[in-house]
Amino acid sequence: MPILSEILVVTIEQAVAAPYCSCRLADAGARVIKIERGEGDFARNYDSVVDGESAYFVWLNRGKQSLVSNIKDPDDAALLDRILARADVFIQNLAPGAALRAGFGSGELRKKYPRLICCDISGYGEHGSYQNMKAYDLLVQCESGITSISGTPDAPGRVGVSICDINCGHHAYTAILEALIERDSTGEGCTIQVSLFDAVAELMAVPLLHYDYSGKIQQRVGINHATIVNYGAYPTSDRHSIVIAIQNEREWKRLCEQVLERPDIAVDARFDNNSRRVANRAELDAVIHQVFTSHSHAGLVENLNAADIAWGNLNDVRVLSEHPQLRRCATPTPSGVKRVVSPAALRTDREFVARETPALGAHSAAIRDEFS
Repeated sequence: MPILSEILVVTIEQAVAAPYCSCRLADAGARVIKIERGEGDFARNYDSVVDGESAYFVWLNRGKQSLVSNIKDPDDAALLDRILARADVFIQNLAPGAALRAGFGSGELRKKYPRLICCDISGYGEHGSYQNMKAYDLLVQCESGITSISGTPDAPGRVGVSICDINCGHHAYTAILEALIERDSTGEGCTIQVSLFDAVAELMAVPLLHYDYSGKIQQRVGINHATIVNYGAYPTSDRHSIVIAIQNEREWKRLCEQVLERPDIAVDARFDNNSRRVANRAELDAVIHQVFTSHSHAGLVENLNAADIAWGNLNDVRVLSEHPQLRRCATPTPSGVKRVVSPAALRTDREFVARETPALGAHSAAIRDEFS
């Protein structure tokens, strides 16, 4: 039996961060009641590429029950209150202050239901001058500075997925699991606050430490590592780029001797430790570029494997779709079964089975009857 099968989660959510969190709880067996406005979670309409359904919604809402409700309506507010009286977890990522104004702020709920675990997901947190600002992934990417270290030397770039939302949702999921474990001992719930900004700021820890303690701002270097050399992409003679990763001086020596066939480079004063290789990146890249472009992809792979050097291919989404390591699961949806990426955590004792992604309001009548 799934570990969270006795847990009831109520969520007023939209977009990515909160749905990501509640999806993981549903995957672990929790019953998740997703409360939606009449028009539904606006992520339902981000696109229609999955046979008329949104890629975002199909990805993040499997295993949930959809209840259409207007929490500003007194009768629907009373219904939500009755559901929360039996709930274990309440998650919301409404606009700043909206849950409180509707009478469902975490402080009041915790007084009424001491065992309830409340999780408030916001853009910038509950304090400070940004607390009332609306926040979406790209806005927070820009505010946090992550776009300033992404992209090429010519221009900053957005991380190509909703990294702030996803990381925030993952932090919320982890914190809720910790709170459930703690409640088993204390009998008390708690309030959890997680913001998109805090989540991405933690991802920025290394660039921030470099700046705080050296005064240096990490430069944009495209498909390369900003502070480790050689750790980046190089073209081959047949136009297939290979990404190599040198993590220590032993690997650096093997790369020089067995792949570049330049043992002199290993002891060159410009390149004999990582800091010097970073400082002289352009000169070193020229040497590697010359060697790599004189070999085929297959030939370089053979040499890299022989030297026990970590490498990977610079792939696009088309290659990912056919990648031999990609795991998918079959997810039932209102328009049929769809193949989506399987959860990353793989259990060896049981197979993951995805539950259905709900149509808007699919469970409204049953839930209203159950909690009447």
